[in-house]
Amino acid sequence: MNKKDKLLTIGQFASMHGINKKTLMWYDEIGLFKPAVINPENGYRCYNYHQSPVLETILLLRELDVSINEIQGFIKNRSAASLKCLLEEKIKALDMQITHLQAVRTTLCTHHQNMDTLLTMDLSEISIVEKEEHCLVTVDVDRNTSFEQEVELITAETEKYQLGRLHKASYGSMISVNSLLNGSFENYSKLFIEIPFLPYQVGLHIMPSGKYLRAFHKGKWDGIPKRYQKILNYAKEHKLNLHGFSYEMGINENVIDRIEDYIVQIEIPITG
Repeated sequence: MNKKDKLLTIGQFASMHGINKKTLMWYDEIGLFKPAVINPENGYRCYNYHQSPVLETILLLRELDVSINEIQGFIKNRSAASLKCLLEEKIKALDMQITHLQAVRTTLCTHHQNMDTLLTMDLSEISIVEKEEHCLVTVDVDRNTSFEQEVELITAETEKYQLGRLHKASYGSMISVNSLLNGSFENYSKLFIEIPFLPYQVGLHIMPSGKYLRAFHKGKWDGIPKRYQKILNYAKEHKLNLHGFSYEMGINENVIDRIEDYIVQIEIPITG
């Protein structure tokens, strides 16, 4: 007799597949996976090696959260075509889950980086940093846009990109360098949403790669113009050309209770 034709006890077969023998007993009871032989003398279930691929397929589908009813339907009409169709559906769902987890990880890393910055930062410092290119979702605003309208605009965009939860993205404001140079420090023109792993699409705003001036402001928003004036003076003194937009983003909203403790990170692209 071929070794692969030899019968295995339920305990041996369960151990070989890393499961509890009660699982095999349950699968038998519901008609999902039957033993090869039942000993007529003692009622013991026995299995053979050739049943392993079918059991492993069942265990894989269960790991993918396929319902018992779905698996029973597949087992009754098992074919390459039906398995291909079922796996394609689950691969798509798994890809979506992986993308979600990657986005959550990116969000956690952003929060971790912000907390590290908070613990080591010098609020008076203006530094030069290197940044990679990012795609941003933006909505247009002006001085007449109310807070309620801003919330509606942001909500519409989060729904459009199926974010589900606000924590899956980073949010901020944009003001053009031209407005800053003209002294119009409250002339904000856009709100932005930075979504992890967002591929380029027509209509998205590109936050260019390269060098940026980075500075921080702590306190109420009415103090930001003074901070911008210091940034402009710094750029002039060091012969740096500012261009594009200034990107503002709060970095400690989740660890403060008072607006006086609010810290805004300011980043502006530079050349020179």
